[in-house]
Amino acid sequence: MEWVDAGGVARIAFTARRNNSLTSSGRLLVFGFIFVVSLGIALAFTLLLGAWPLLPFAGAEMLGLFLALRHIEHHADDYERVALERDRLTVEVRDGSRESRYEFNRHWARLIVAGDERERRVAIRSHGREIELGRHRDAHGRAILVQELRRELGRA
Repeated sequence: MEWVDAGGVARIAFTARRNNSLTSSGRLLVFGFIFVVSLGIALAFTLLLGAWPLLPFAGAEMLGLFLALRHIEHHADDYERVALERDRLTVEVRDGSRESRYEFNRHWARLIVAGDERERRVAIRSHGREIELGRHRDAHGRAILVQELRRELGRA
Protein backbone atom coordinates (compact mmCIF):
# COMPACT_ATOMS: atom_id res chain seq x y z
CA MET A 1 0.00 0.00 0.00
CA GLU A 2 1.27 3.41 -0.83
CA TRP A 3 -0.06 6.66 0.60
CA VAL A 4 0.56 9.83 -1.36
CA ASP A 5 -0.18 13.44 -0.41
CA ALA A 6 -0.53 15.34 -3.66
CA GLY A 7 -0.39 18.96 -2.58
CA GLY A 8 -3.23 18.81 -0.08
CA VAL A 9 -5.46 16.69 -2.34
CA ALA A 10 -6.39 13.45 -0.60
CA ARG A 11 -5.06 10.58 -2.64
CA ILE A 12 -4.55 6.96 -1.81
CA ALA A 13 -3.12 4.21 -4.00
CA PHE A 14 -2.97 0.44 -3.49
CA THR A 15 -0.56 -1.44 -5.75
CA ALA A 16 -0.23 -5.22 -5.84
CA ARG A 17 2.32 -7.11 -7.89
CA ARG A 18 3.07 -10.77 -8.40
CA ASN A 19 5.56 -12.36 -6.05
CA ASN A 20 8.53 -13.15 -8.29
CA SER A 21 11.21 -14.97 -6.35
CA LEU A 22 13.53 -15.11 -9.37
CA THR A 23 14.63 -12.40 -11.74
CA SER A 24 14.70 -12.98 -15.50
CA SER A 25 18.38 -13.87 -15.40
CA GLY A 26 17.75 -16.15 -12.41
CA ARG A 27 15.07 -18.03 -14.33
CA LEU A 28 17.46 -18.39 -17.28
CA LEU A 29 20.21 -19.75 -15.00
CA VAL A 30 17.85 -22.26 -13.36
CA PHE A 31 16.61 -23.43 -16.76
CA GLY A 32 20.17 -23.71 -18.09
CA PHE A 33 21.30 -25.74 -15.07
CA ILE A 34 18.34 -28.13 -15.23
CA PHE A 35 18.72 -28.42 -19.02
CA VAL A 36 22.40 -29.39 -18.79
CA VAL A 37 21.87 -31.86 -15.94
CA SER A 38 18.77 -33.52 -17.43
CA LEU A 39 20.10 -33.88 -20.95
CA GLY A 40 23.53 -34.88 -19.61
CA ILE A 41 22.00 -37.76 -17.68
CA ALA A 42 19.84 -38.76 -20.67
CA LEU A 43 22.88 -38.70 -22.97
CA ALA A 44 24.96 -40.73 -20.52
CA PHE A 45 22.29 -43.43 -20.29
CA THR A 46 21.90 -43.39 -24.06
CA LEU A 47 25.59 -43.68 -24.85
CA LEU A 48 26.61 -46.04 -22.04
CA LEU A 49 23.56 -48.28 -21.76
CA GLY A 50 21.80 -47.77 -25.09
CA ALA A 51 18.67 -46.45 -23.41
CA TRP A 52 17.76 -44.21 -26.33
CA PRO A 53 14.04 -43.74 -25.32
CA LEU A 54 15.25 -41.46 -22.53
CA LEU A 55 16.23 -38.70 -24.98
CA PRO A 56 12.72 -37.88 -26.26
CA PHE A 57 11.35 -37.86 -22.71
CA ALA A 58 14.16 -35.58 -21.53
CA GLY A 59 13.46 -33.30 -24.50
CA ALA A 60 9.72 -33.22 -23.71
CA GLU A 61 10.53 -32.46 -20.08
CA MET A 62 12.74 -29.54 -21.11
CA LEU A 63 10.09 -28.26 -23.53
CA GLY A 64 7.49 -28.32 -20.73
CA LEU A 65 9.85 -26.51 -18.35
CA PHE A 66 10.70 -23.94 -21.03
CA LEU A 67 7.01 -23.23 -21.71
CA ALA A 68 6.25 -22.89 -17.98
CA LEU A 69 9.15 -20.46 -17.44
CA ARG A 70 8.17 -18.49 -20.55
CA HIS A 71 4.64 -18.11 -19.16
CA ILE A 72 6.06 -16.92 -15.83
CA GLU A 73 8.32 -14.44 -17.65
CA HIS A 74 5.39 -13.12 -19.70
CA HIS A 75 3.42 -12.38 -16.52
CA ALA A 76 6.33 -11.25 -14.31
CA ASP A 77 5.36 -7.57 -14.53
CA ASP A 78 1.64 -8.03 -13.88
CA TYR A 79 0.15 -5.61 -11.39
CA GLU A 80 -3.07 -4.12 -10.12
CA ARG A 81 -3.34 -0.54 -8.92
CA VAL A 82 -6.35 1.05 -7.24
CA ALA A 83 -6.16 4.83 -6.81
CA LEU A 84 -8.57 7.26 -5.17
CA GLU A 85 -8.16 10.90 -6.08
CA ARG A 86 -10.77 13.59 -5.45
CA ASP A 87 -13.99 12.23 -6.98
CA ARG A 88 -12.39 9.53 -9.15
CA LEU A 89 -11.59 5.88 -8.47
CA THR A 90 -9.13 4.42 -10.96
CA VAL A 91 -8.23 0.75 -11.39
CA GLU A 92 -5.25 -0.15 -13.59
CA VAL A 93 -4.58 -3.79 -14.43
CA ARG A 94 -1.69 -5.30 -16.35
CA ASP A 95 -2.08 -8.96 -17.29
CA GLY A 96 0.64 -10.19 -19.62
CA SER A 97 0.83 -7.74 -22.50
CA ARG A 98 -2.69 -6.34 -21.90
CA GLU A 99 -3.09 -3.16 -19.92
CA SER A 100 -6.53 -1.97 -18.87
CA ARG A 101 -7.65 1.16 -17.09
CA TYR A 102 -11.07 1.61 -15.52
CA GLU A 103 -12.36 4.86 -14.07
CA PHE A 104 -15.36 5.18 -11.77
CA ASN A 105 -17.03 8.11 -10.08
CA ARG A 106 -16.03 7.77 -6.45
CA HIS A 107 -19.51 8.71 -5.23
CA TRP A 108 -21.24 6.04 -7.36
CA ALA A 109 -18.72 3.22 -6.95
CA ARG A 110 -19.79 0.36 -4.70
CA LEU A 111 -17.48 -2.13 -3.08
CA ILE A 112 -18.73 -5.71 -3.51
CA VAL A 113 -17.44 -8.34 -1.07
CA ALA A 114 -18.65 -11.93 -1.36
CA GLY A 115 -17.57 -15.27 0.03
CA ASP A 116 -15.91 -16.35 3.25
CA GLU A 117 -12.65 -15.05 4.64
CA ARG A 118 -10.42 -17.46 2.68
CA GLU A 119 -12.24 -17.31 -0.67
CA ARG A 120 -13.25 -13.66 -0.55
CA ARG A 121 -14.20 -12.03 -3.85
CA VAL A 122 -13.70 -8.26 -3.98
CA ALA A 123 -14.98 -6.05 -6.80
CA ILE A 124 -15.89 -2.46 -7.62
CA ARG A 125 -19.23 -1.92 -9.36
CA SER A 126 -20.76 1.19 -10.90
CA HIS A 127 -23.20 1.84 -13.75
CA GLY A 128 -23.30 -1.78 -14.90
CA ARG A 129 -19.53 -2.21 -14.98
CA GLU A 130 -17.67 -4.38 -12.51
CA ILE A 131 -13.96 -5.05 -12.05
CA GLU A 132 -12.59 -7.69 -9.70
CA LEU A 133 -9.83 -6.62 -7.31
CA GLY A 134 -7.17 -8.40 -5.30
CA ARG A 135 -6.01 -11.01 -7.79
CA HIS A 136 -2.39 -10.63 -6.64
CA ARG A 137 -3.20 -10.53 -2.91
CA ASP A 138 -3.64 -13.29 -0.39
CA ALA A 139 -6.69 -13.46 1.91
CA HIS A 140 -5.12 -11.14 4.48
CA GLY A 141 -4.14 -8.63 1.80
CA ARG A 142 -7.67 -8.62 0.37
CA ALA A 143 -9.08 -8.06 3.87
CA ILE A 144 -6.82 -5.02 4.32
CA LEU A 145 -7.79 -3.74 0.86
CA VAL A 146 -11.50 -4.07 1.73
CA GLN A 147 -11.03 -2.30 5.06
CA GLU A 148 -9.11 0.61 3.55
CA LEU A 149 -11.42 0.99 0.54
CA ARG A 150 -14.51 0.97 2.76
CA ARG A 151 -12.97 3.66 4.93
CA GLU A 152 -11.90 5.83 1.99
CA LEU A 153 -15.09 5.37 -0.05
CA GLY A 154 -17.10 6.15 3.08
CA ARG A 155 -15.45 9.58 3.19
CA ALA A 156 -16.94 10.46 -0.18
